[in-house]
Amino acid sequence: MRRTNPISCSAAYTGGEPVAEARHLTRRFLTEIQDVHRVPVSERALDVVELVVSELVTNTRKYAPGPSRLRLEVREGSVEVMVWDSNPTPPTILPLDPLRIGQQGLAIVMAVTHAFGIQREPAGKTITTSIALTDG
Repeated sequence: MRRTNPISCSAAYTGGEPVAEARHLTRRFLTEIQDVHRVPVSERALDVVELVVSELVTNTRKYAPGPSRLRLEVREGSVEVMVWDSNPTPPTILPLDPLRIGQQGLAIVMAVTHAFGIQREPAGKTITTSIALTDG
């Protein structure tokens, strides 16, 4: 039987928590969907999702101080990572430049995901990415 409702988890942050909390939540969630729900997750996918969460939550700390939310949804072989913050200004996405130090996170996120979007909200914005859970 195919699951129609996504398996999800979310967390709200005030802005003072370490980014590591979001990475740990991500790893626990993906491990649980493997162990409890028997959804396959490759080691590569686990690492990529953790990297994406780290980059997006780090950006909320740097450019939108204050509250933020992380939501992870698994459905049909992918995980959607959604990060909301209170700053309505879309981020500037610079091309990768091996000579530039810093400001390459969003270009990396776009390179490792199969979908990337920015949605303005009544208060702030949500960045959504999608990552395949298995290789190939």
